[in-house]
Amino acid sequence: MSKKYHGVVPPILTPVDAQENVDEHGFRAVIDHCIKGGLHGIFVAGTNGETMALTQKERNNAIRIALDQVKGRVPVMSGIMDSSTRRVIDNLKELEQMGGTCAVITSIFYDRHTSQDQTIRHFEAIAKETDIDLVIYNIPPFTGLKLTAATVMKIAEIDNVVGYKDSSGSFPEFLQVLDHYENTPFSVLQGVTPLAVPSLLLGADGFVPALAPLFPELFVKAYEAGRSKNIELAKKYNALIRESSSILGMTKNATAANKFAISQLGFTNKRVIAPQDMIAPEEEQKIIRQIAAVNELFAAMR
Repeated sequence: MSKKYHGVVPPILTPVDAQENVDEHGFRAVIDHCIKGGLHGIFVAGTNGETMALTQKERNNAIRIALDQVKGRVPVMSGIMDSSTRRVIDNLKELEQMGGTCAVITSIFYDRHTSQDQTIRHFEAIAKETDIDLVIYNIPPFTGLKLTAATVMKIAEIDNVVGYKDSSGSFPEFLQVLDHYENTPFSVLQGVTPLAVPSLLLGADGFVPALAPLFPELFVKAYEAGRSKNIELAKKYNALIRESSSILGMTKNATAANKFAISQLGFTNKRVIAPQDMIAPEEEQKIIRQIAAVNELFAAMR
């Protein structure tokens, strides 16, 4: 079954200028590069996009630019997560005004979580305010709450909740959701890149890798190998994805590693939003060497 949200969907970085406003020229260039590289969608204003570090004005600006640049060529998933239901609904109304058709929502954060039920109520209230697509985003390191498979499936009963991005790293619970929604229109996306190929082999609809703009063909081929159930080829791509993922661990700040790595394409700078740690010169050289190594390994496979 072909699903609306599938394939390789990068959580796109947000390039910024010296004033920490969106670098519109660079952002548009990266988005075009992703689409020309065959990636299947764009996730704007997510964790990798430093969404909560941007001002609200610039966060909306990033979403506006992404929607305008994509122009319907691929689906755009827009992060509107926030610290209360009211704040998410306000973000939702802004997204609707910009023409957005898909909102990605987490549990609330910066809060003392009391139950799984509060996130169910959160989605129920939001869904009453809109008819656009809603995607559940499970990312406990940033929300303080790990959604269980049972909670995800309860939220998914809401009519306009159409998909799930799991960045919890809890593979057994991910598989429960995956098995439940096999052969349905509901999209199940793996958010932990090293788990991507095993997830695809077991039926996942896609994955959300931060480094996809740097290696678009590699990630698309890995997706195709996993979805085709070609186990031997998938194993080779799984090893190659692990090699690429090591780039994000070469600094204390994975966002800085990602921004520097993608800056090597020549579209954007490496700047991260204050007060995050920047990348050190010696770390830059390690990343440059690893990019070359991954490209060489991929070339040998073709």
